[in-house]
Amino acid sequence: MKKRVIKFRLLEESDLEEILAWRNSPDVRKNMYTSHEITMDEHKSWFSSMCKDSSKEYFLAELNGEPAGVVGFTDINRIPGIASWAFYASPNAVRGTGSLMEYRALEHAFTELDLHKLRCEVLGFNQPVVKLHSKFGFKVEGTHRDAFFNGTEYHDVVHLGIFSHEWKGIRNLMKDKLRVYEENE
Repeated sequence: MKKRVIKFRLLEESDLEEILAWRNSPDVRKNMYTSHEITMDEHKSWFSSMCKDSSKEYFLAELNGEPAGVVGFTDINRIPGIASWAFYASPNAVRGTGSLMEYRALEHAFTELDLHKLRCEVLGFNQPVVKLHSKFGFKVEGTHRDAFFNGTEYHDVVHLGIFSHEWKGIRNLMKDKLRVYEENE
């Protein structure tokens, strides 16, 4: 099997056109709080705001050197060591890219950011992502019923979280399962 190297680099303005196309694809958009087609002006405004906010980090995920998706950490609070995260893969990403991005995101959260806890929210109908997070050790902490209105209907919001010690307990197992390689291996 080909070595799979997943790496993050900070988003750059030159990435905006490509990631906007991904973000506006129907398969990505339907799972987001903001589900309308985003304009380039909206996208640039988001990017500018994000760059000025030290509680946020957004990355382009690269799989074997090719752009594969976006990973964002928000509400980064170094004390007490808690943050939220979200991601989306390119609509053309190869199967398994989401799992590789999740592995790398957990490594970033608990190694580089040195977090105690990482949280996320998933729209209730997106059960494949709830299952993906659970596979990586996230626990469902609650469901806010009908907490999101998309303009036509209400949806539940599932809240998940994982602690540093929980990730450390399954990290090597997940690394072996995914056959992930760090750049220096």
